Amino acid sequence: MRLSTRHDEGVTLPRIDVIGLGPAGPDLVTAGTCDLIAEIEHRYLRTTRHPGADLVDGSSFDHLYERLDSFELVYEAIVDELVAAATTHGRVLYAVPGSPRVAEQTVVLLADRIDVDVKVHPALSFVDLSWIALGVDPIVDGARIVDGHRFSVEAAGERGPLLISQCHDRHTLSEIKLAVEASDDLSVTVLQRLGLPDQQVFTVPWNELDRLVDPDHLTSLWVPELPVTVASSFSQFAVMVERLRRECPWDAEQTHASLRRYLLEESYETLEALDRLVDTDDADPAMGDRYADVAEELGDLLYQIFFHSILASEQGWFDVAAVATGIHDKLHERHPHVYGNVDASLEDLPAQWEAAKRTEKGRDSVMDGIPAALPALLYATKVQKKAQAIGADASVAALESESVTAVDEFEIAELLFGVVSLARELGVDAESALRGRAVAYADEVRSFEKNN
Repeated sequence: MRLSTRHDEGVTLPRIDVIGLGPAGPDLVTAGTCDLIAEIEHRYLRTTRHPGADLVDGSSFDHLYERLDSFELVYEAIVDELVAAATTHGRVLYAVPGSPRVAEQTVVLLADRIDVDVKVHPALSFVDLSWIALGVDPIVDGARIVDGHRFSVEAAGERGPLLISQCHDRHTLSEIKLAVEASDDLSVTVLQRLGLPDQQVFTVPWNELDRLVDPDHLTSLWVPELPVTVASSFSQFAVMVERLRRECPWDAEQTHASLRRYLLEESYETLEALDRLVDTDDADPAMGDRYADVAEELGDLLYQIFFHSILASEQGWFDVAAVATGIHDKLHERHPHVYGNVDASLEDLPAQWEAAKRTEKGRDSVMDGIPAALPALLYATKVQKKAQAIGADASVAALESESVTAVDEFEIAELLFGVVSLARELGVDAESALRGRAVAYADEVRSFEKNN
């Protein structure tokens, strides 16, 4: 029995020697690795699904992949069993595919253990063969390696070049594909079974990745350049707003209160830009300019959202990532007909939405939460829509339908304009009058809710 000593504490620990079986067949396994296999009696393999696995006569952890529900659980179980084996035998060998320090989570977990001495030995990895197959110098080209299972996170903000590992099934390929809004001309190079007789290196369109590739555990991808991703654009914008907050005198003195007027102004300017799209033929030469105006105004509005989020983060409350996560989770919860097993027709959705909001916010009425500062016309519209959503039949003094000749937006506008003119002539403030009636209507709806 051979043990290792941790000299700083004078404690003798069990030892695990971690070796790599290289990226392909036995011919790429180092002589030092072969010596360790012969030297250490108790041997374990993470998996036998590797061309070099026959070199190691030992126990594998393949059974854990079949029994447990996630890779994270498998890796934790492997580490626990290895430590237990090392404790029993004093020293064990642990063989992994490729190199122990390249995309090998079990080795990362082992290195964090304080109850065992871990010795990691060098080996070739799929990365070494990839550069040769691609004719790429990773240092000159600035290549980065990312895990296919975490591509949407690890590649956020990246443009490439990227070598994507762990692309072993169609689900992973599909997740990678969907993480990028790719154009039709974007392609990806597929690397399969490098170093083996049936090695393949070929290119497919990005949008066909999960349909044209038959993946296995020796599959990786090479992407020379990615288009600008949504995550990348938002990340760059967040950095800019933070810098402006630090270095621009105007930005530095702003508060939530001082920014209120700009949020309102940008909202109205966005609405104005949207109004210019209405009733305009898509073939109109001016349509491109009008959509460009909408994009610009939405950007100005987005700046306000980021600015308020940064102010909140400075006070330790939340950041823009929390804002995005919050709306993501809220919409997920409020759409059980999309993300769950609930069937709902278009007519059912308003009531379902209001019920979800009441539960989520702990509100007693659908009228709760309507901003009191809304303009009266918008406030009245909100009140009526929410009442309709729950089937409230509160009385509303309205013109008889047969007396109404307005059939389009212009005639409705004329009717409203005439009401404002009449109120002015009678000395009545139309804004206050409408708000008062809407508030009374909201009280009628609350009574309806209590009695039903």
